[in-house]
Amino acid sequence: MKIYVAGHTGMLGSAIVRALRARGYEDILTFPHNPHDLTNTSGDVWRQLYNHQPDYVFMAAGRVGGIQANIDNQAAFLADNARMAMNIIDACKRYGARLCYIGSSCMYPRECPQPMRESNLLTGAFEPTNEGYALAKSVGLRYAQYNLPDSVIPIPCNLYGTNDHYDPRNSHVFPALIRRFVEAVSSGAERVTLWGTGSPRREFLHVDDCADALVTLMRFGNWADSGPINVGSGQDVTIYELAHMIAGIAGFEGDIYWDTTKPDGMPRKLMDNARLSALGWQPKIDLREGITRTIAEYRAMIEVKEQ
Repeated sequence: MKIYVAGHTGMLGSAIVRALRARGYEDILTFPHNPHDLTNTSGDVWRQLYNHQPDYVFMAAGRVGGIQANIDNQAAFLADNARMAMNIIDACKRYGARLCYIGSSCMYPRECPQPMRESNLLTGAFEPTNEGYALAKSVGLRYAQYNLPDSVIPIPCNLYGTNDHYDPRNSHVFPALIRRFVEAVSSGAERVTLWGTGSPRREFLHVDDCADALVTLMRFGNWADSGPINVGSGQDVTIYELAHMIAGIAGFEGDIYWDTTKPDGMPRKLMDNARLSALGWQPKIDLREGITRTIAEYRAMIEVKEQ
């Protein structure tokens, strides 16, 4: 089977490539971001899929960021992510490729019942701080369902791990905390200031576990045609608990100050993973192991940059 991974340089896309190779898939297509820009409506995406004729497409490409990046770029996050999704979906429909359209837990309503079930999608208002991104992912969800009813549509929880982005302004909460505490230990800082109250609860899944789940769904074929399917760990923690766990593993012994003038985001996001669990799939990397591994990878990355 010939498989195209859109967004192969990103955290999830690169993990999907690793998972496919680990399971023996060799015919994996990856195209450079330029000149094959997935937001381009001039036909680049269609030409690539026509030239290579993949059997299956993982739509892992996207423009993403943390709370501040979402707040600052609502229109761009909406436009770019919607364009990417619609271009890929149109191309898959035209050339007969099966699609895995990867959604986001941001698509659930801000005041969603917990744990969040797939039936809760599109039943209420989004979290305002990431409304543009959530709208774009929801447009992609509906567009895939309208055009490719047999699409596999996984909805991952918060992902972290190998090949994450640690930009101080645009990263998500997990890599932001890794960076802050590792740098604090390195510099000998006595205090780290974090955004919000620390009270929101989040569910985290190592990206390698997520990629394994997505390849599992691909191999199950038509089982997933009945709609979106949550992909998570089944456990959540407060941001306060996560921060202290990362601080301890990183070796930070100073004070943590919470800047409550900054936004918290959605109060809680815990997935109902019953449908995926029914397939016999469970994550392999627990949170403490994942934090330890990610800190080691981040420190190794810093050492390479400093050489």
